[in-house]
Amino acid sequence: MSSTRLPGKSLMDICGKPLIWHVLQRALKSIESNEVVLATTTESSDDPLYQFALKNGFNCFRGLLDDVLDRYYQTAKANDANIVVRITGDCPLVDPQLIDEMVRLFKKSELDYVSNGKQPWMDGFDVEVFSFHALEIAWKNATLASEREHVTPYIRKMADAQEKSFYTDTDPWFADKQMSVDRPNDLELIRQIYAFMFQNNRDHNFTYQDVKALLIAHPKLSEINKGAIINEGYTKSLKEDKKVK
Repeated sequence: MSSTRLPGKSLMDICGKPLIWHVLQRALKSIESNEVVLATTTESSDDPLYQFALKNGFNCFRGLLDDVLDRYYQTAKANDANIVVRITGDCPLVDPQLIDEMVRLFKKSELDYVSNGKQPWMDGFDVEVFSFHALEIAWKNATLASEREHVTPYIRKMADAQEKSFYTDTDPWFADKQMSVDRPNDLELIRQIYAFMFQNNRDHNFTYQDVKALLIAHPKLSEINKGAIINEGYTKSLKEDKKVK
């Protein structure tokens, strides 16, 4: 709720429901995932998120604000997770089919980390899957602020060093498109995408391919947030990086 570029975005309305509700509903459609947890903070500004989770029957864990790596570790530990799927809370278009694909790839491989693409990812559809073992190593050893705030940078570095990373191809069409919600114009784009999907009886039964088809058919939609800086928060963190541990 304390987002600097769009404060309170997690509970902003998209077709009559809060943004975070859509994220959770789509994550719950994943066949391979047996538990979905909203990992928010202990800050008073996030009390509304916690109350929302309780009211709607969502599993919720509260942890540190800035040390998101610790929050993920404590959430995974509290829920006895051996495999962790990371979905950021500003991605209401996340595709459950992609979640399942990544989890299946992870299970087939003997890897510590799997994602659906090298950067730039398909922003808004990105899925990361990693072992609790890898998460614990990162939690114990990550020392940079960017590694603590963004959860997986240390895991990705570790995976590369051990030749344990695995990436599937992304759809290059999305390379310059922001499908997550960072600023007001991003939210407007998502609202219009959802309005179309819901009006056409898609409910949450649509994939990233359906979103692509919609944007190709209606190119003016992509103009709504044209020029968005993808992964702006992470880029900012890298510029301001410092040791915190």
